[in-house]
Order: sequence, then C-alpha cells, then structure tokens
Amino acid sequence: MKTEILIDEIKELIPHREPFLFLDKLFNIEKLTSATGYKVFKDDNFFQGHFPEQPVVPGVIIVEMMAQTAAALIAYSIKEETFDKIVYLMNISDTKFRKPVFPGDEIYAYVSASRSRGRVWKFNGIAKDIDNKIIAESTWSATIMDKT
Repeated sequence: MKTEILIDEIKELIPHREPFLFLDKLFNIEKLTSATGYKVFKDDNFFQGHFPEQPVVPGVIIVEMMAQTAAALIAYSIKEETFDKIVYLMNISDTKFRKPVFPGDEIYAYVSASRSRGRVWKFNGIAKDIDNKIIAESTWSATIMDKT
C-alpha cells in the first residue's frame, strides 16, 4: 500500500469533483487508521461571495476537507469493498474554528478513525496551516452505502 496518492487517484476513490473537491493530495496513509489531506485554496469559486473584500475559506469547507480526507482514507484502505460504495457524512460535532484561511493558504487535514461499527465510522480531525497552527478541529461520523 502506498503512503501518498495524488488528485487523479483521489478522484477514483471519492465522487467529489471541482469545484467541490478539497484535496490535492493524501499522504501519511495508515490503513483504516489515519491520513493527512493537503489542499492549497487558490482561486476557489466561493471567494467571489464569501467576504469579497477580504476573501476567506468558509469554515464548513475546512470541515468538508477533513471529511473528504477521511472518505478517501477508508475508500483507499478497503478498495475491494468500496468500489461500488460511497461514504456519506452522518453528523458533525465538537467543531471549533481557531483561525481564518485565506486565498493561497496551504492546509493540512490530520484525520484519524476513532472507531468503526460495521459500515459506520467515527473520525477526529485537526486542520493546520503550514506553520502548524490549528485552524479547526472536528469530530464526525460517516457511513458507507451502496451507490444509487
């Protein structure tokens, strides 16, 4: 198993596409346990309307980046079981935002699976900037379901 995959392979794992794909790379992959997602927010469409005078990445996009990191981790870890499945977000809790993210910022999403019960997974994530400063923290659950 590789420990790093790039955007083309990520697109094989999760259904997200631009403008709603928030991963450029997945690395530090530990099967079914943890991974790090990476994204540079450059010219994303939401900047046009999310505080146009001082564009900022919406906090929910940071949480979505962490959730996409988790979905890619699980899909990559058990490809043979998830090729015809999709990972859906079920709930989000204990989320805190510490600092804003601006155009050009490099973000790292450190995600770990804290538990699994059948097709339901619970995750913890911390998003950090290039200086290792915490941007956001969150806990969420997701489930693996058949594609419709």
